[in-house]
Amino acid sequence: MPTTITFQPMMESRPIREIAYEVLKHAIITGQIPAGERIVETDYADRLHISRTPLREALRKLERDGLVEYVLRRGVVVRAFTMEDVEEIYTIRNSLEMLTLPAIIAKATEEDIKGLKNRLREMDELLERGDIENLSPMARAFHAQLTAICGQHRILRVIEGQDEFIKRFSAMAIRQENRRSQAHEEHHRLVEYIENRDLESFEKLMNKHIERSKENCLAALAAQQAQYQ
Repeated sequence: MPTTITFQPMMESRPIREIAYEVLKHAIITGQIPAGERIVETDYADRLHISRTPLREALRKLERDGLVEYVLRRGVVVRAFTMEDVEEIYTIRNSLEMLTLPAIIAKATEEDIKGLKNRLREMDELLERGDIENLSPMARAFHAQLTAICGQHRILRVIEGQDEFIKRFSAMAIRQENRRSQAHEEHHRLVEYIENRDLESFEKLMNKHIERSKENCLAALAAQQAQYQ
């Protein structure tokens, strides 16, 4: 069945190549365009309602991102995520998140803390019901809400650039995770440390929390790859 992609360039003011890049990147990361699929220029240019020139420029950018590769006699092919990809993306994302912690402690308001607690109550209910499908995006939303408190916009923009990857990886990991309750308890403790302005404990727990997230994802990916060997 052909991949369906929604693309409306007339609705955007950015260059068409940038829009095509974002649309294709999202489709690849979310699995809408699966690993191993060929991206035939004439086919995808028609689907996206654009010429082949901006499509080629978008594909070159996707190749630099490591999302597609040029294969001899096959053309452009979507790459599968490797263990190295996951480790690199998480390492970048986690390092940046750690940089925001002092500013979060310094800037968090009572309203910020109230908002985080409200989010945790929603997650409490999902965990109690075993609603794993909705728990993963809610956990990512919790971390985004927490990190946004720092107000460090340049760091936040770079973090956001990795978030699409993290969303897919965390959704994959949470289905196999054997420490959901522990991870959620850590979320509650993180908010307590913010409320108490306890930077040392906040940094120590956050470092463990996000490193465990990376380890869980790597384990899930390894298990997934083993099924296809």
